[in-house]
Parts: sequence; C-alpha cells; structure tokens
Amino acid sequence: MSKIYLLDVTNRDGVQTAKLGLSKIEKTMINLYLNEMGVFQSEFGFPTTRHEVNYLNANLELAGMGVLKPIRLQGWIRAVADDVRTAFKYVPDIKHVNLSLSTSDQMINGKFRGRKNRQDIIRDMAEAVDVARAMGAETIGVNAEDASRTDLNFLIEFGLTAKEHGADRLRYCDTLGYDNPFTIYETVKTLTDSVQIPIEIHCHGDLGMAEANSLAGAKAAVDGGQDVYVNTTINGTGERAGNADLVAVILAVTKSKGFAEKYELGMPIDLSRSWKIAKFASYAFGVPIPMNQPGVGANAFAHASGIHADGVLKDPENYELYGFGELGRGEPEFVETGREIIAGQYSGISGFSHLMGKMEVSFTNDDNARDILELVRYANVESQKPLVEDELLFIAKYPEISRKLLTLNPLG
Repeated sequence: MSKIYLLDVTNRDGVQTAKLGLSKIEKTMINLYLNEMGVFQSEFGFPTTRHEVNYLNANLELAGMGVLKPIRLQGWIRAVADDVRTAFKYVPDIKHVNLSLSTSDQMINGKFRGRKNRQDIIRDMAEAVDVARAMGAETIGVNAEDASRTDLNFLIEFGLTAKEHGADRLRYCDTLGYDNPFTIYETVKTLTDSVQIPIEIHCHGDLGMAEANSLAGAKAAVDGGQDVYVNTTINGTGERAGNADLVAVILAVTKSKGFAEKYELGMPIDLSRSWKIAKFASYAFGVPIPMNQPGVGANAFAHASGIHADGVLKDPENYELYGFGELGRGEPEFVETGREIIAGQYSGISGFSHLMGKMEVSFTNDDNARDILELVRYANVESQKPLVEDELLFIAKYPEISRKLLTLNPLG
C-alpha cells in the first residue's frame, strides 16, 4: 500500500515568513531535530542564494558524516535551467531538488505579464528537469505553484511532462490556501489517477484549513495508488497565515477517527520529540506558541470547567485524545531566578568555561576553550539571542562545521 511521508519546509517556506528569520546554526538545529523525529526530508534552503551556500554545504557534510541521516536534504530552485546550473555550481553535492514554477493563468498573466504562456511553462520546467538530472540529481520534485487555481487539464499536462522527463514527484501547491478538503481531494485524486506519479501536498492556511487540506490531499494520493509527501512547517510558520503545522499533521494522520487504520506513515515518527522541536522553533523565530496549538500549546492539556476536570481526573481519555507524555511533555522546567551566566557575544573565558562545565563539556586547554568561545560569540552575533544548550553542545562538538555555518561570503 502507498504511504504518507513528511517533508518539512520550515527552512524554506518557514524562513520566508515576513518579519521572521533563522540563523544558519538555528536552521541546522532544525534539521537535526527533524532527523531525530523521523521526518523523511527537509527542504533545507536555497542553493542559488549566496548567503545560504556555506550553510547548505556544511549540512551536506554533516549528512556525509552520518550526523544528518537518514533524513534527506533537498534544495528549492526555480524551474529555470540557469538556476539549476547555478545551484549545482554553488552546492555540487546536493542530490535532492525541487523545481518550482507557477502554473495558474492568474500567475502566468499576473506575474509574467505576457512574457510566458502555458507552453513556455511546460518547456521551462522540462528543460530544468533535464538539466537537474544531467547535473547529478538523484531525486527531482516538480512544483506547480498555485496548483489549486490552475486549470486541471493543464495541470495534468504539466504533471505528465514532468513524469516523461524523469521527475520523481509532483508538488500540488495550494499556494493561497484556496482549497477545502472536498476540492483538494477531488483534484488530487483526478491528478493522481491521470499522471500516476508520487504527489506532494503543500497547503497554506489563509482560510484556516491547511492541516485538513493536507489530510484530504494525502488521502486522495494514496487512494490513487501513489505515495504522498505532505509538506509541513514547525508551529505552522510560513508566508501570510502559514503552512500546515508539523505536529498537527502528525496527530491528524495518527489520531483522527479511523484514518491511521487505512493510511500509514512511511517512516516511524517519534512523537515525543514534538515538545522540544516546537519550543526551539518558537524561541528561534521569536514567536510564542499559540496557547490553543494542538498538542504543544499551553492549554492543550489544561482543564478548567468542573465537568471536564472531574472527567479527566477519573480517566484522561474522557477529555483527551492523546496523552501529554506522548508529545514529550510533563517534565518540570527550571528557570534561573538568581545568578545566571550566559554565553553571549561579549562573554569571557571564565564565565564560558563555567557554563560549559555545567553541561559536562571540558576543553583540552585554554586555547581550545577560546576557539570554541569565539565561535559562540559569532553565533550570538548572528542570532542576536542567547544560544540554547543544544546549540552550545553542537558548536563544541563540531567546531569546523560551525565555522562554516558562521562564514558569509558577500559578493565582491
């Protein structure tokens, strides 16, 4: 039976959220946490963007070392042949790519303003796929941007051409959150039946239905006999109203009425990592987790009314579909209220050594400690916030990788 895979796009669509961003070490931590959770693939960045290059190459190096395994790292590229060539020039070891092009008449007319027509879109996409394969791509996804507003017959032609040229997946993008669970099921089922290629589902929340649409789209693809790759972001970050939330999608697939009995995840997911990854993304982006966020919100397991409190104390299943422990919650959190030593951009060697010693990290000598401290200082400059423990441990364990992550090469 066809399976459901998770393809997280926090490091691509999430970081495109207006007014938000992540440092390169924060993006790397996201990849590490996704890998620990069991997510199949991370859309980890833009290989044609100069400031991403060192980060992308460093993360591929981590993959080669076995640190980022088994997760796949995939880059997002415009479906333009020259962009594909540039991507492989900057990031020669990249093996998984997604090539994106607008397909709706609204986008063709409104964005390209007469410079392209439908056949130009087909031709550009096909050429980009051919170049990506020639450059050594192992897997190629083709993205139909604004697919939910694209003429279905043209979308089928687009998908068939992508398949003919060797694309591995077709991404159905509900770019404006225009679909509902009924329309996306009908469209994706027809698309899958017609093209017979694995489908990606990429949903936005402009109408509040990103997770519901993701579930309906996944069902349609599997019902059509194809594997499906559901795009998510941590805490639902993303442009405008955001993307389908990672934890909410996992809960919907595994906990909603009767779904898991018929539709299976292709890889085991460690749901107990949910709390940790949601908290880190919240801290890194500087955006609080909504109190009513499924699974990880402050009120997700809070009960106030007498009937609910009485019922949940007698049997949690009276008012909870799943336990808080399943999501890695329940441990107390400790906050320093007295003296606190923080590693920042102006830290000294004494305070830094004290802080790392509390995490049972020792240095071979003072020079080694100073080298790591210098990297931590630069990481603080980039993120403009104190580093979390896992970031400090990562820098201490992989100083050369960290140096690459902190190195930017402006055009000149």
